[in-house]
Amino acid sequence: MNLGPAEFETTSAVGLDKDLPLRDGIRLLGRILGDTIRTQAGASAFELIERIRQTSIRFHRGADEAARGELAATLDAVMPDQAIEIIRAFSYFSHLANIAEDQDHIRRSRVFALAASAPREGSIAHALGRAQAAGVTREKLQAFFQTAFVCPVLTAHPTEVRRKSTIDREMDVARLLAERDRVDVAPDEHALAEEALRRAVLTLWQTGILRGTRLGVGDEIANGISYYDQTFLRQIPEFYRVLEDELVRRDSTWAGLEIPSFLVMGSWIGGDRDGNPFVTAESLGQAMRLQSQCALGFYLEELHSLGSELSLDTRLVKVSPALALLAEYSPDRSPHRQYEPYRRAISGFYARLSATARELADLTSAHKAVGAAPPYSAVAELRTDLDVLHDSLCTHGSEALARGRLRRLRRAVDSFKFHLAGIDLRQNSDVHERSLHELLEIARPGTNYLDLDEESRIEILLSELATARPLASQFVDCSDQLKSELAILRAAADAHSRFGATSVPNYVISKADGVSDVLEVAVLLRESGLLRPRDGKLALNIVPLFETIADLRRCGEVIDRLLALPMYRRLLDSRVGVQEVMLGYSDSNKDGGYLTSGWELYKAEIEVVDICHRHGVRLRLFHGRGGSVGRGGGPSYQAILAQPGGAVQGAIRITEQGEVIASKYSNPDVGRRNLEILAAATLEGTLLQPAEAAPRPEYLEVMEMLSATAYRAYRDLVYETEGFERYFWESTVIAEIANLNIGSRPASRTKSTSIGDLRAIPWVFSWAQCRLMLPGWYGFGAAIKAWLAARPHDGLSALQAMYRQWPFFTALISNIDMVLAKSDIAIASRYADLVVDPNLRDSIFQRLKAEWQDSIDAVLAITGHTSLLESDPLLARSIRNRFPYLNPLNHLQIALLKRHRAGDTNERVVQGIHLTINGIAAGLRNSG
Repeated sequence: MNLGPAEFETTSAVGLDKDLPLRDGIRLLGRILGDTIRTQAGASAFELIERIRQTSIRFHRGADEAARGELAATLDAVMPDQAIEIIRAFSYFSHLANIAEDQDHIRRSRVFALAASAPREGSIAHALGRAQAAGVTREKLQAFFQTAFVCPVLTAHPTEVRRKSTIDREMDVARLLAERDRVDVAPDEHALAEEALRRAVLTLWQTGILRGTRLGVGDEIANGISYYDQTFLRQIPEFYRVLEDELVRRDSTWAGLEIPSFLVMGSWIGGDRDGNPFVTAESLGQAMRLQSQCALGFYLEELHSLGSELSLDTRLVKVSPALALLAEYSPDRSPHRQYEPYRRAISGFYARLSATARELADLTSAHKAVGAAPPYSAVAELRTDLDVLHDSLCTHGSEALARGRLRRLRRAVDSFKFHLAGIDLRQNSDVHERSLHELLEIARPGTNYLDLDEESRIEILLSELATARPLASQFVDCSDQLKSELAILRAAADAHSRFGATSVPNYVISKADGVSDVLEVAVLLRESGLLRPRDGKLALNIVPLFETIADLRRCGEVIDRLLALPMYRRLLDSRVGVQEVMLGYSDSNKDGGYLTSGWELYKAEIEVVDICHRHGVRLRLFHGRGGSVGRGGGPSYQAILAQPGGAVQGAIRITEQGEVIASKYSNPDVGRRNLEILAAATLEGTLLQPAEAAPRPEYLEVMEMLSATAYRAYRDLVYETEGFERYFWESTVIAEIANLNIGSRPASRTKSTSIGDLRAIPWVFSWAQCRLMLPGWYGFGAAIKAWLAARPHDGLSALQAMYRQWPFFTALISNIDMVLAKSDIAIASRYADLVVDPNLRDSIFQRLKAEWQDSIDAVLAITGHTSLLESDPLLARSIRNRFPYLNPLNHLQIALLKRHRAGDTNERVVQGIHLTINGIAAGLRNSG
């Protein structure tokens, strides 16, 4: 693939200069890939791929119908074996283009930081600058840091199609490209750098993209932990360094003060049982052990390096009495280190931590300890020891040494402790109902809990919570499901005793729709000692998750009723008076469409903010967002700032799922920037929420009308149109996605083909593959069209004012703008041709096409733009340059689907389909 200068568009002379490094990076990687294909697949294969590439670019840039016909004829004539090579070539180009774009973003950020007079939006420096300009006092800022809580939560949601081995090889390419771009690389070193890149691309080409078997829970745990090695363990301490140094730069009175570790990591991997029968007590134990191995292994290596560095001699420097005592108690008795108390003390730390690692994580340290020492009983003991080092250095003229590796290690220990990240438990409320029914029949036969109404259930549950008597008995047998539920709670209690309460901090209830759903979990927690009724102590947060449109509408009522229960308030007080509520973006979108989902989420937030305020309870919202717009995705910075007033309150948790984890956190520099964005937005959303962020009452009325129309349009199509379910299954790759081995959890909650039973992830993923992106826009066009028809004179100006003045509506329109720009109705029409019934195909596709066009027209009218993404030229450029390489993949996917569904049993056909899914997902970047 030989990318020429004319093949990448720029909009101006300024754009040309800015885009030059990106174009050079893509050209370089494309040239290397092309050379690799020529040597590995042969000259004829390379020439065919190159002809397809040039034809696709010609068609895409000029809508050349002759080029379209030529492209179709060429691809239709391709046999399965040829198709595999073509698919791999275009897929790998998408992967390499992603790497070049990420490197360009890093480069731009660094250049901006050096050249700009003001820090970039989304940086912590920008947030502090805004706070300073707004007159936020030092006291208010310090109070924010004392209570702030920002927690990205990694989940195992199956939207990452790449193998871990492929991701690792791509990281090799990214690292080498970054090294080549360094300004201090000598000219003669560029040839060596390119040779290294050629080796990396060759290895990538020869590495299989597809998984041969389905991921297990253990695989998902290991994959999640790998991002700590790559990014979090080093970049979270670096984030705090940047924050603290920026505070001191702006106000010297911050010098010497350490900000509390408010940015911490969370995880669902190993604890999320909702719909996944493979997550068990053993999975939770495995996750805790592997996470602890990662954290403790990192600390041990850092201590070993720190001991090598701190060779300070007491004949030259003084030390504190506390440090001298630690050195004296150390098992290190080497005469070579008799005057090196820092080294002796660190040897003692290493010996204790090595013993801790053996005891907690079954981990043998890489370097043998100098002698025996007792393990640390808690992470606070290790932190205290490190503080002694820090204080001794700072009080004896060596503060600069304290600000290096020791500073990073102290912060890492404070942030990750001995368990690395808190693992949430999650289960569906239906399972809890069945578990309580079974337990009550054991202890109180004839209760018939499942037949009771909500009020009767609450009465029984409250009576149970008034006593410490457990319901389960070792002498009475119970179902496998109940055994599993009780076992994982005992495993959580064990984790608390070994690692501390922050190791398993939350219990999330999926499909929560009533007070009894929360009280059921409370009773189950009592069974394992995680709730002690007599003491009024609750060992972890109970977090209801409201997912469907109906659940969101009842959310406020449920929380209000719950907080009014004296027994529950007593338990909540033991959790420092914080109630966490989780809001589900994915299922509410699948239930009611993007516009209605967004609006109901916004209203639910307003309601629970008000209710918690009235009850004197602090609210913490947990946002269950996916990567794509159809699952609540979109830029995190804008999303947080678009929250209603009072919704952030210094605390936020957000899920990071599937391919988003890799795109945000595979690269350490990109990862730190994304972490910084979350923290900066939380600070701004808490301290700088402007008065105009509270929308005008008429805006709320407009949104209510728009939502009602969009909801009717979406529900009418998806749930009420006869044959739509069949259209969906025949016009998308939903059936093939289910066999892609991208996760341990089944694609559907049941074995039916019902859209209602289908999980939101494959629903959104399927529409992305066929380039229609339906969940991100359907119903919007109908809503705007109806509104303008009802208000022909002032309707548009009202919407334009909302877009300019209301962050929520601005973010909503921007996300729809983005998802429509990624869609392609011409390609979607070819997928529609897969539908067997021509009448069904034509009737539904024409509705889709009309609504798609209406939605585009609505976006352009409201924004005042002449084209999509006019306000985001970087993304627009990326799409223009990237999508010609996606079109051949879509074309081949359709051709292979036709063969497969016609009965072709050639395994290369199925392999080709799976490869196209991988390549298209890579090109779209956030498809699931």
